[in-house]
Amino acid sequence: MSVQRATLARGYTISRILKGGWQLAGGHGPVEMDAAVAGMRAFVEAGITTFDCADIYTGVEALIGEFLRRLRAEAGAAAARRVQVHTKCVPDLDQLPTLSRHDIEAIVDRSLARLGVDALDLVQLHWWDHRIPGWVEAAGWLDDLRKAGKIRHLGLTNFNVDRVREIVGAGVPVVSHQVQYSVLDRRPAHGMTTTCRERGIGLLTYGTLAGGFLSERWLGQSTPDEPLENRSLVKYRLIIEEYGGWAACQELLRALDAVARKHETTVGAVAIRWVLDQPGVTGVIVGARHARHLPETVAAASLALDEEDRARIARAQEMATGPAGDVYDLERIPGGRHAVIMRYNLHNTG
Repeated sequence: MSVQRATLARGYTISRILKGGWQLAGGHGPVEMDAAVAGMRAFVEAGITTFDCADIYTGVEALIGEFLRRLRAEAGAAAARRVQVHTKCVPDLDQLPTLSRHDIEAIVDRSLARLGVDALDLVQLHWWDHRIPGWVEAAGWLDDLRKAGKIRHLGLTNFNVDRVREIVGAGVPVVSHQVQYSVLDRRPAHGMTTTCRERGIGLLTYGTLAGGFLSERWLGQSTPDEPLENRSLVKYRLIIEEYGGWAACQELLRALDAVARKHETTVGAVAIRWVLDQPGVTGVIVGARHARHLPETVAAASLALDEEDRARIARAQEMATGPAGDVYDLERIPGGRHAVIMRYNLHNTG
């Protein structure tokens, strides 16, 4: 089986399944360098050549940089060029009111050094608080760095529809927007999909497996007890509550499991495929500390859902009461339950 590729920008293709890096940042358990590098190699060998990371994912850019260095040494520069690395530019919340061109360039330069590359394939801008202006200027400064050759392509992450329109309207050549999208969280369909398709912006999606909740492990289980074992489960347990609660999630899991058994695959593969099939979705980011679940991830690439499958999932989704609103609006509510679990000032760590 092969992983499909898609054109994200003129002359630039990515694997439609991307390897996410958040789970390598230490909040999901210990990370060992050699094991992490071996996992990255396994993903590339399976055809998943596009990696997603961020400047604030502690240690992750350096891990990917080490992988690229070893790959060059073992297989040559051409082999390393087969890998695409997407990172982010996430200024600290406390830094936003005084953010300068110099600050943005410092973030980019640090990513270049950590990754050990001459230019960043894609830099995705995130802005914590829309009550603090400056995102258009920051996007423009990133575009200046693109013109200077430090960045190849520009993207956004977790902006709402109005902000995307504003940035693109200012002339910034945005090629992608990274958003949370899953069978549990369909907020991108509330307007973001149309907005991005009209502007030629590809959606790169995360949260597709809801931190692992969308798996056989949780099928038929009672509501999980606190404390949950990692930050992903904490985050996506809140999304389940927005969706309609644990009973509604179990109904959805039963539907996904029925589809999976029909196709002799896994719940996770069905959940990934469902998102890949949504309008405007260019790629799905699947987080992993290691390659243990790589077979089911790759299986999603060749899975074909039929009308019966989609209808079964849609019937289960009728129990949903949310999440409501635009992309990331819930997470941006000051003092809200989604916001209080965030870490806003990580830029000077890792």
